[in-house]
Amino acid sequence: MNRRETVIQALKHKQTDLCPFTVNFTKQAVDNLVNYTKNPDILSKFDTYIQVAEYWGRPTEISEKPNFYLDDFGIIWNRSGADKDIGIPDNRAIKDIENNDYVFPEVDEAYIRNLFDNLVKTKQDRFAVAGLGFSLFERSWTLAGMPQVLMAMAEKSDGLHKLFDDICDFNLKIIDVALEYDIDGFYFGDDWGQQKNMIMGPEYWRDYIKPRLKRMYKRVKDKGLYVIQHSCGDIEPVFDDLVEIGLDCYQTFQPEIYDIEKIKDIYTGKLAFWGAISTQQLLSRASADEVKKETARIMKILFKNGGYIASSTHAIEFDVPAENILAMYDVFTNQDKYL
Repeated sequence: MNRRETVIQALKHKQTDLCPFTVNFTKQAVDNLVNYTKNPDILSKFDTYIQVAEYWGRPTEISEKPNFYLDDFGIIWNRSGADKDIGIPDNRAIKDIENNDYVFPEVDEAYIRNLFDNLVKTKQDRFAVAGLGFSLFERSWTLAGMPQVLMAMAEKSDGLHKLFDDICDFNLKIIDVALEYDIDGFYFGDDWGQQKNMIMGPEYWRDYIKPRLKRMYKRVKDKGLYVIQHSCGDIEPVFDDLVEIGLDCYQTFQPEIYDIEKIKDIYTGKLAFWGAISTQQLLSRASADEVKKETARIMKILFKNGGYIASSTHAIEFDVPAENILAMYDVFTNQDKYL
């Protein structure tokens, strides 16, 4: 069974000989790993079962303003702080949600096709995933501001409904291009959770987010592909909603937030999980030996009867020691020894 087949069996909640795994890195984490190992090609030594190409909005560095990037949506991203990969919005494109005349950009089809061409060319026998970062809620607040979007939800804003429809329509154009390619699934990135409970609460999520998610999920499911949803934080109140509209796999699954044994038991056969190796607590704070023990413990719980892709809960950040990355990968690649 190759890597793609292993992931598919896991998503079907079938037991496999090996647990599929994957990891994503920030640029700073890669730099730390290269410096530690003295190997500039170290990432090529790390196996992965999943290949992802994700559209975020194509930020281009502003030549006269180092560490500031302008994206396709007219948003300037400040990467001069700790976050060198994404940054924080430095402006707002939408000043008034209720009286909004913002025009979405034309989809840069050449750029997007280049992303997905490279995905297909480099996937080998991996499970191939096209993706959209900032796919709904995050796109709304990067355009209009987080407090403004949350206030609009509380005020039952028709303008916010229109904004979410516009975002969804834009996203569907990208999804349609992606679905022309030989891929296995589609990934939606959108953070809704806090450490406890949801940012907007489940009732507003169901009003504003769920109907547009349903449209996007359906487009993917109609092609017979798998749907993967990323959200940091606690979104347990809407797990059943997500299953209802077609979600196959939830990423990221944070053990400091969820009772992973309980959730695994409830959703076996219904929802697969991707993540569970904590970047917040374990990888960033523990010793290498502790990383090995806890990674093995979590994998033993979640790997049973399929439904699990082992991974760090988030792209590995600058604060994770290189030896802890290597310790986690030792468990991933020597499962006969640890599991």
